[in-house]
Amino acid sequence: MTRGLPILLSCVILAACGAPDALSRQAVARNAPFAVDPGRNGVDGLLVGHRLLAAGEAELALRAYLRAASEQGINADVLSALGSANLQLGRLNQSEQLLRQAIQMDPAFVPAVNNLGVVLMERGRTAEARLVFQQAFALDSGATDAIRENLQRAIAKSASTLYPEEEERHEFSLVRRGQGQYVLLSQL
Repeated sequence: MTRGLPILLSCVILAACGAPDALSRQAVARNAPFAVDPGRNGVDGLLVGHRLLAAGEAELALRAYLRAASEQGINADVLSALGSANLQLGRLNQSEQLLRQAIQMDPAFVPAVNNLGVVLMERGRTAEARLVFQQAFALDSGATDAIRENLQRAIAKSASTLYPEEEERHEFSLVRRGQGQYVLLSQL
């Protein structure tokens, strides 16, 4: 029994060493990422940016849009995308400037016009936003639900600011009761 043990052990060791290429090639092929084809173009930076923006990754989307600007050049689509990313990041001034530049380049570019309206609503400039949404609605021929809803919100908000309802005035007075106790009274 002890004589057969070294022979059995050497057979197991030799079997483990045999045909290593077949196993390793399959494992590499299964786990390796796809190789980059230098002859083909990469994924469009605008497409990547749009997907990142939809996923809520505005900072990464901004980088992808900047990459698209370096590859494609500055056009209305790139400026509008940069403005949208800045809007989502809360950079309203930068967003407004970029969207106005996009509209200057292409006045019929509906997404830029709509997004400018959103920026103006965020900044509290409801009357101007209403006009911009009307322009976007006209350019789009009313086909997009989001633009129609934005226009309805702007109209409703501008109507509510034109005719403010009388607000109830609550006058509060502080009355002292005893030692160190105060009661807040209101006249309803």
